[in-house]
Amino acid sequence: MTTPANLKYTKSHEWVKQAADGTVTVGITHHAQEMLGDLVFVELPSVGAKFDQGASACTVESVKAAADVYAPVGGEVTEVNNRVVDEPGVVNASPTGDGWLFKIKVRNAAELDGLMDEQAYGLLVK
Repeated sequence: MTTPANLKYTKSHEWVKQAADGTVTVGITHHAQEMLGDLVFVELPSVGAKFDQGASACTVESVKAAADVYAPVGGEVTEVNNRVVDEPGVVNASPTGDGWLFKIKVRNAAELDGLMDEQAYGLLVK
């Protein structure tokens, strides 16, 4: 399992990839999808929805459990990955790639500074 470079992580197991245009792509980590098991349902936020950092943004469900996915930064949803609604298993197969969930236009870039790098996240899940 290869993880793209320059990802940031939250304690609640979301990953974030920052783009040059001020948006971030958000998904759940490999660890999170592993703990949940095979996903059977994904409910995404609406484009245009606004969230504060840490707010519940969407839900993923597996045969084992349902879990909230939290907004790692505050901002407005600009895009959602409808493929994961039709094929939830894509999140399991490629959590940091094709299984991304949504994109947010970041309201306060300083919030990104509080997220963990790969090394710190690795220690959290160890």
